[in-house]
Amino acid sequence: MKRNHFTQRLLIACGLLLIAALLAPALPAEAAPAPEETPLSSPWFLETLSAGGHHTCGLRTDGTLDCWGHNLYGQSSPPAVTFRQVSAGDWHSCGFRPGGTLVCWGYDGDGQATPPAGSFVQVSAGGSHTCGLRADNTVDCWGLDDDGQATDPAGTFLQVSAGGFHTCGVLSDGTVDCWGLNSYGQSNPPVGTTFSQVSAGLQHTCGIQAGGTVDCWGRDDSGQSSPPAGTFSQVSAGSLHTCGLRTDGTLACWGNDYSGQSSPPAGTFSQVTAGDLHSCGLRTDGTVACWGHDDEGQASPPAGSFSQRRVSAGGGHSCGLRADGTLACWGWNGDGQASPPPGTFSQVTTGDFHTCGVQTGGTLACWGSDFYDQASPPAGTFSQVSAGGHHTCALRANTTVACWGLDDHGQATAPVGAFAQVSAGGEHTCGLEASGAVACWGNDDDGQVTHPAGTFSQVSAGWHHTCGVQTGGTLACWGNDSYGQVTHPTGTFIQVSAGYAHTCGLRVTGTAECWGYDGDGQATPPGGTFSQISAGNFHTCGLRTNGLWTCWGNNDDGQLNGYRSYLPLTAREN
Repeated sequence: MKRNHFTQRLLIACGLLLIAALLAPALPAEAAPAPEETPLSSPWFLETLSAGGHHTCGLRTDGTLDCWGHNLYGQSSPPAVTFRQVSAGDWHSCGFRPGGTLVCWGYDGDGQATPPAGSFVQVSAGGSHTCGLRADNTVDCWGLDDDGQATDPAGTFLQVSAGGFHTCGVLSDGTVDCWGLNSYGQSNPPVGTTFSQVSAGLQHTCGIQAGGTVDCWGRDDSGQSSPPAGTFSQVSAGSLHTCGLRTDGTLACWGNDYSGQSSPPAGTFSQVTAGDLHSCGLRTDGTVACWGHDDEGQASPPAGSFSQRRVSAGGGHSCGLRADGTLACWGWNGDGQASPPPGTFSQVTTGDFHTCGVQTGGTLACWGSDFYDQASPPAGTFSQVSAGGHHTCALRANTTVACWGLDDHGQATAPVGAFAQVSAGGEHTCGLEASGAVACWGNDDDGQVTHPAGTFSQVSAGWHHTCGVQTGGTLACWGNDSYGQVTHPTGTFIQVSAGYAHTCGLRVTGTAECWGYDGDGQATPPGGTFSQISAGNFHTCGLRTNGLWTCWGNNDDGQLNGYRSYLPLTAREN
C-alpha cells in the first residue's frame, strides 16, 4: 500500500519542531507582525551585463568585472574589485559595489566618471552623464547637463536610466518621469501608465508596462519605438534599435539592423542589453552572446559564466539577497538556518533545516542543520547551489554537478555530464542538462524521478513531485498528486516552483497561479503581477514587478516576516 507521504512528512516535521522547541530557548509567544508588502530599497532589476557605445561589461559569478571592446579612455579597464551591478555608457563605465559605493572609470571630460559620495542601490551610465539611485530612493545625477539631463528630479524612484541626452526613471507609484533633451518626445512618457522598468536610449525611450507589454516613445525613424506585440520582462533601448526579453526567455529586437544588432540569436536568456550598434544577452546558462557591430571587439565576449541571482523560500524560513550582497533570513531558526554568516553572496537557497549560498568568489557556505553533512559543502568554485530536504547539490563552474548530504535514495549521487541548472528536492534531485533535457535521480516511489521526454528551460524538484517549464512555455509535472500538486493548469508560463505539496508558477502575463495543498493558504496567491515566485513547504513568496515582495501561507515561525532585500531576478528558481 502506498504511504501517505504528506501525513508522514508532517508528523516527522512536527516531531522535529517539538524536540527543537524543548531544547531551544523560549521563543516569544507570537512573531512580530509584518506588513503584507515591503518596498525594496533597490530596483527590481539591475544590470549584470551592459552594452555601452562601443564596449560591453559583464559581472562574473565571483563579483569581478570583465569588459571588452573600445578602450581608448580606459572604459573597458575596470578596477580589480568586486561589484553588484555594472552600467556601460558611451565612453565611461560605472559599477555599484558591495556596501553601496559607486566607482566609475573611463572618459571624465564632463565629470561623468566622478560619482558623488554616499550609499547607492543602482547606477546608470549615459552618453556624457551618469545617474544613480540612492538608498533613500532619490536620484542623483552628475556629468554633462547642457539639456538638463543631469538635473536631479524631485520624488522617490524605483529605478533610473540615463540615455544619450535625457534621463528617465520609474517613480515609487509606478509612473515614469523623464528630463533632459526632448527633441523627439523622448522625455514625454505616457501619462497615467504604470511601468515596472524603463530604458532611455539615444533619442527614444521604452518601458515595460504593468501587464508586460512594451511601450516606446520618441524617435522612430528606424522603427526603434515600434515594439512587437507580446509580453516582456525587460527592455533595453540602444541608439537606433531596441531589444526586449520576452516572458518565455527568448529575445526580440526592433529598429535599425544595419550591423545585425537587431537580429538576436535563438535560445533562452535572462537579460538583454542594447548598445550603439551591437547588443548582448545573458543566456540562462550564464554565458554571454553578442551580435552586431564588432569593430572594437564589443560583440566578442569572453568565455565563462556571468552573474545571476535569486531569493528562496524554505521549510519554515526564507532568505534573500540584500543590495550590498549580504543575506537576510527570517523565520524558523532552531538549527541556525536563518542566521547567515557575514560576507557577500551572489545566490542563496533554503532547504528544510539548512541554508546554502554562493559566496562572492564562487565558494560555497552552508549553515543550519548538518546532521547528514548537508551543510558541509565541498571545496571549489560554483555558479549555483540548491538545498533540498537533507541534501544539497551545486553546479560547479565547469558545469558538472556535485551533491552531498543524505544519500539513502541516491539523491546525492549526481550523474556525470554538463548541466545548466540543478534543483534538490526532498529525497530526489533533478537537473537541466546543457541540451535542455531533464535528468533526475533519487527516490522514485511516486514517479518524481520518471520525467517526460522533451526539452525544458527550467526544472524544480519538490518533496515527492517535480515540475518543469517546457520549451515553448507549457508546464509538465510528474510524481505524487495526492493534493493536486501535479495537476497543473494549462497556458504559457515563464517559471515554476515546486514546494512540499503545492506548486506555483508565473504566467507570461506575470500573474501567479498555485495549485495543490492549500491548508495554510500557500496555494492562494494575491492578485497583481510578479517577476519571480518561490514555493516553500507551507508558504510561498513572490516578487512583484513593481519592486514589492509579498508572502502568503503559514507564518507560525515568522517565515512571512520581511526584510529589505535586493532581488535582481534574472535566475530561474531552483
